[in-house]
Amino acid sequence: MKKISAAIIGLGRIASLLEEDTRREKPCTHAGAITSNPECFLAGGCDISEERRKLFAERWGVPVYAGAAEMIRSHNPKILVIATHPDSHHEYCRLAADSRIPVVICEKPLADTLVAARKITDLSIKNSGLVILTNHERRYSADYIKAREILAEEKLGPLLGVRAVLCMGKTKRLLDVFWHDGTHLADSIMFLTDLHLKHRRQWGVKLTSASGTAWLEGKLIRQGTAGNPNPPAIPAIMEIGAGRDHLIFEMEFSCEKGRLRIGNGVFEIWESEESPYAEKFRSLKLSAETEGRIYEESPTGYFANMLADAVSCVREPGRLPVSSAADGLRVIEYLHSVQPWSKPR
Repeated sequence: MKKISAAIIGLGRIASLLEEDTRREKPCTHAGAITSNPECFLAGGCDISEERRKLFAERWGVPVYAGAAEMIRSHNPKILVIATHPDSHHEYCRLAADSRIPVVICEKPLADTLVAARKITDLSIKNSGLVILTNHERRYSADYIKAREILAEEKLGPLLGVRAVLCMGKTKRLLDVFWHDGTHLADSIMFLTDLHLKHRRQWGVKLTSASGTAWLEGKLIRQGTAGNPNPPAIPAIMEIGAGRDHLIFEMEFSCEKGRLRIGNGVFEIWESEESPYAEKFRSLKLSAETEGRIYEESPTGYFANMLADAVSCVREPGRLPVSSAADGLRVIEYLHSVQPWSKPR
């Protein structure tokens, strides 16, 4: 079977540089995923930075270009990765559509504005041969897939509430954290529950602050049907904080008969049992299945599985990716409803 050519626009951290991080599961970059997939080959890379081009060429041994159009003309890739700043995503998605590239992998957030995100999604709808995959990588991770199955099958009973926490250091502006990393958090909540996250109100510090904590109150809703036009909503709270000397990315799903907790370095299942502390009460006990550790029976495969999905979309025209442009738009709609993004400082 003929190998699929892939090329990358934007040669920074997520495209290549993070592959040098010795503590991350590999592959953890687009170049790493492409070169480790036996059905693909890395054809080239593009970046306006001469230094980035030099590093990429030395690391991966492929041609590099200063302009995306030249790279596409030279190699006619079947998979185009867009790993640039969000304000350029629409421009490059449009270039891919004009160049009849069948599959685009677009980094998150899908765009920097709601208008641009809608235009990108329209490209994938109006150009029937173009598939745009949004890199919400946790959709491809084995631990998140397992968590989704637990919630869908109601192994802990019906879901009653969701609490999420996002802290990315001491002094980052909360709005930048919310748009850069909150996109993963919002998408993960919607992926794990198969519900839409809607914003209701905010309290605490403003998101334009670089200190303190903001709380975002929302609700998870299911699209109504003729027989049930207004299905009940599930409350959701998101905490966005600064001032910590550590990173936090985690979600807690509270159910009738237990609790599921998942995030960076976290996978816990808590189950209800007769309480050892008080008669006629029940308490939660950490399941022997997790013992408080990360779910690590095997690598999560988050980047490898994402690239495999893109390959399948090339091989099977008409296939919908696990993480589509529509999924990316849904996240931008939520982020924008809380507060539109102003350019990062």
